[in-house]
Amino acid sequence: MEPVLPKPTVLVVDDTPDNLSLVNSLLRDIYTVRVANHGDKALRIAASDPIPDLILLDIMMPGLDGYEVCRRLKSNERTRDIRVIFLTAKSDVEDERMGFTLGAVDYITKPISPPILLERIKMHLSLKASSDFLRDKNQFLEEEVDRRTREVNAIQDVTILAMASLAETRDTDTGNHIRRTQHYVRLLAEHLRAHPRFSAQLDDAMIAMLFKSAPLHDIGKVGIPDRILLKPGRFEPEEFDIMKRHTVLGREAIELAERSLGVEVAFLRTAKDIAQSHHEKWDGSGYPDGLRGDDIPLSARLMAVADVYDALISRRVYKEGMPHEKAVAIIREGQGTHFDPDIASQFLALQNEFLAIAARFADSDDDLRKKANSLSLMQNAEPGKA
Repeated sequence: MEPVLPKPTVLVVDDTPDNLSLVNSLLRDIYTVRVANHGDKALRIAASDPIPDLILLDIMMPGLDGYEVCRRLKSNERTRDIRVIFLTAKSDVEDERMGFTLGAVDYITKPISPPILLERIKMHLSLKASSDFLRDKNQFLEEEVDRRTREVNAIQDVTILAMASLAETRDTDTGNHIRRTQHYVRLLAEHLRAHPRFSAQLDDAMIAMLFKSAPLHDIGKVGIPDRILLKPGRFEPEEFDIMKRHTVLGREAIELAERSLGVEVAFLRTAKDIAQSHHEKWDGSGYPDGLRGDDIPLSARLMAVADVYDALISRRVYKEGMPHEKAVAIIREGQGTHFDPDIASQFLALQNEFLAIAARFADSDDDLRKKANSLSLMQNAEPGKA
């Protein structure tokens, strides 16, 4: 048994009782009819639940005339989409033009022809039903697109973290390195977006891409043999040459994934730049390409500061993590040689926030205690001595 649909609601507005009675008698068997004998009452009914599907509106009424009622209906977000048909004795062309200008969908002159009135109401309610269906369908499609976009983004994020974690699990002392560097880079970018050197690049979309792609900076480590990656001592020159290849291997791995997709993806383009160039140095002495200054992609310059800071404070297979203060001193010393001077300067201004991120994503309880103690000392230090 098919569900019984509710009758459409028609609001009839007229100051003459006989006109209200006549229209009500014509419509009541087909529609739910509500009546109002003046404009103020019509506006109250129109804005209350259930909102009418259509309004038959007289023009010549004391107080608010029909034109003003229509004007107010269309200016109210709650009632602006209600279809209005003027039902009036005013038959001049200018009166009709005014009615349509105010937003009415039709204009019917009195005396009423019942068949014409019923057909015109039926037609406009049918048009309303079609419009509502399309609007609801569009809203559903928009919500579905939004849901699927969130789903795709979530899959991207999980895939990126899974790939990055695969590389990091081979370097057992840096479990949360990818999360820390991800947050360091976003912190730097958010505070540098107003800087004249970086404002053109660091908009919301770019910062989001940096955060999404940063975990892939060391993905190339997957291709480095364990005998080198996990070596507890210093590298021999030929071993270091192999280790340096993780930058190129990382870019090539991302390019391979991109070719498999068949399209260029913005965040993967950023990830390629970070993977290949985050070991470049401001003075041109870095690797793999010896890029110098602004020739180094901005994403890689941001990662250079984040990665070096975290490498310095973190325990590795070949060393213990150094104190925050010493790591800050090293980055200060490298300002303008190893690091972009403005990015390094911003790091120095944000060093407490960096330490807080390090504590938040500490690799162990012991590491957390050390970072928390350092953070407490930093926060309690006199201005200028931190």
